[in-house]
Amino acid sequence: MKLWNKGVTLAKEIEQFTIGKDRDLDLILAQYDVLGSIAHARMLQSVGLLDQKELKALHNELKIIYQQIKAGSFQIDAGVEDIHSQIELLLTERLGEVGKKIHTGRSRNDQVLLDIKLYVRSEIKNLVLKVQHFFEQLLSLSESHKEILMPGYTHLQIAMPSSIGLWFAAYAESLVDDLIVMLAVYRIVNKNPLGSAAGYGSSLPLNRQLTAQLLGFETLNFNVMYAQMTRGKIEKLVSTAIASIAATLAKMCMDICLFTGQNFAFFSFPEQYTTGSSIMPHKNNPDVFELIRAKCNRLQALPNEIQLILTNLPSGYHRDFQLLKENFFVVFKELTSCIDMMIYMLKDIQINKTILNDPKYKYIKSVEAVNQLVMQGIPFRNAYQKIAQNIKNGEYQTPLDIQYTHEGSIGNLSNDKIQEEMKNVIKQFDFDKAEIALSRLLE
Repeated sequence: MKLWNKGVTLAKEIEQFTIGKDRDLDLILAQYDVLGSIAHARMLQSVGLLDQKELKALHNELKIIYQQIKAGSFQIDAGVEDIHSQIELLLTERLGEVGKKIHTGRSRNDQVLLDIKLYVRSEIKNLVLKVQHFFEQLLSLSESHKEILMPGYTHLQIAMPSSIGLWFAAYAESLVDDLIVMLAVYRIVNKNPLGSAAGYGSSLPLNRQLTAQLLGFETLNFNVMYAQMTRGKIEKLVSTAIASIAATLAKMCMDICLFTGQNFAFFSFPEQYTTGSSIMPHKNNPDVFELIRAKCNRLQALPNEIQLILTNLPSGYHRDFQLLKENFFVVFKELTSCIDMMIYMLKDIQINKTILNDPKYKYIKSVEAVNQLVMQGIPFRNAYQKIAQNIKNGEYQTPLDIQYTHEGSIGNLSNDKIQEEMKNVIKQFDFDKAEIALSRLLE
């Protein structure tokens, strides 16, 4: 079944090439297509294009289809082009002429755009909550190990004192900013495109505000032409926000791969969490973190891939957009699995509590020595030159104490402030509004 069929049989080769992987990928969108159809049917009844009896029949059958989807027993039949066609076919088979009315005032263009937005909105919620869990773990580890000093580095050279607590909290705060990026994207996603049809609206008296309300959207994509222009743009922006989170994970994994090496030995993990060498019996390799790093780097490439598909496309719908599904639909699962593995590994991280006892860190407190002279009234540049000369002459003495009191330093991590920032960001997503709206549709 093809919703656009006008009585001409499409060449088999053309059909196979143009449908591609849509039938498989569309199963991901199935439940959202049903929810959109329920809202659309209620809107059609409100403007007189369906009567109450027709609405009830459509609503009941759509709920049955929804339950089949959730139970995993739903499929797209052979010869049916996509999820939209499958649902309309089932409604027509079960309800006759009434089933044919479900597409009134819609195009597959605004239908698939709606499905993608509902899918993305749900996946963003799941991802944000997962990131929040990871964030809480990092802050907890930061508090637990805030007294343990470690070297900081610039240019991969030993620089100044850091701490295990500072290191964990740095990645926690990075996740806050990553979710601020995701929040901006969520606000763009959370706009109703339904009623834009093929990108030029409809002469039927559609109530787009009603479908927005029924589906829990914050507002509309008002301009129907722009609503269609968000196809591709949504995927690119979402993948950009995902890439931001992935970049945080990739950098952290790179640190861990370095810091578990024998030349650093800051961290270690139980042997059963590492892999070995087929030839070197002493090896314990951080394969998990290497794979997370690689997967997250691959996720960072996706926005560019999407941009290249979109490049030079004029306004309006184009079949090019179909290719976006193949790599885009897997990104949430990929990133979530990486976060899950980070959480799993870090729960048993083992910290070296005597890192700075190693003689190679002898000069790591040189800035503290400079600052102690500054506190005595010596100009900073003079103090710097004096300590540099002491180091060169072998006269340098390591300060016993270091004093860091300002916000965000090793002596004042400000983790409570970072925690407060995260709570404020999470609150602004307002996930409950969408969840309540969708649950009411199924009543």
